[in-house]
Amino acid sequence: MKDLKKYLLLSVCVAVFGVLFTSTAFAQSRDRVVKTTSSQPTNAPSPARSTEVVRTSSSRPTLTNSIEVVRPATRVDAAYEPLSNNATAKASMLSVAAMVAAGKSRYNATTSSLLDQGIKSRYGLRYKYGSMGPNTYDCSAFVWAAFGDAGIKFTRTSARAMWAMSEPVYGDERYKFGTLVFLNGLGHMGIVADENGFYHASSSKGITYSPFKGYWEKRIVGFGKLKLAEPAN
Repeated sequence: MKDLKKYLLLSVCVAVFGVLFTSTAFAQSRDRVVKTTSSQPTNAPSPARSTEVVRTSSSRPTLTNSIEVVRPATRVDAAYEPLSNNATAKASMLSVAAMVAAGKSRYNATTSSLLDQGIKSRYGLRYKYGSMGPNTYDCSAFVWAAFGDAGIKFTRTSARAMWAMSEPVYGDERYKFGTLVFLNGLGHMGIVADENGFYHASSSKGITYSPFKGYWEKRIVGFGKLKLAEPAN
């Protein structure tokens, strides 16, 4: 009887073990199914139909017009433009003949014309301290060279020395063409064009025309005429 019970208990254990082993083996042998998740939003439109053209980078239209690189115009300082193109100087100054006729030039027609040519022929040249030309000038050398072209000769010297050898003038006499103007504590000088401005060799702009009004009017020491200069006719 005891042997029968042992036999039955052993049979049940074997049967249970067999069921468990079979279930495990079946689970391992099943194909694993992985559910993929789309990154596309659920409210996104449906893909384009096969009849629609989907533009890609390769379908980008070809550029038909040529590309032109436009270089910026080179800036030209007005100080180095020819006198004939300088609107300020042209508007400020009457013709030499008209100035002589109106008594607005210090010299006669011939001398005034030659002085005018001497100024204009150097207009736009660069400033260089101590230089007497022909391509660069300092302030006193420019005055010396322009007057030399007009036939008025004197020894080239400094602005301060020129002040000492000139005769002071006042009133309307100051603004006659060909009058000398002294500035910056006698460290600078130029040639009067008219009541509006003067010609000079500027350290920053070269030989140019500058108006009295503004920067220069507060720097004027005085005006003078050369003692050896001839009177206007």
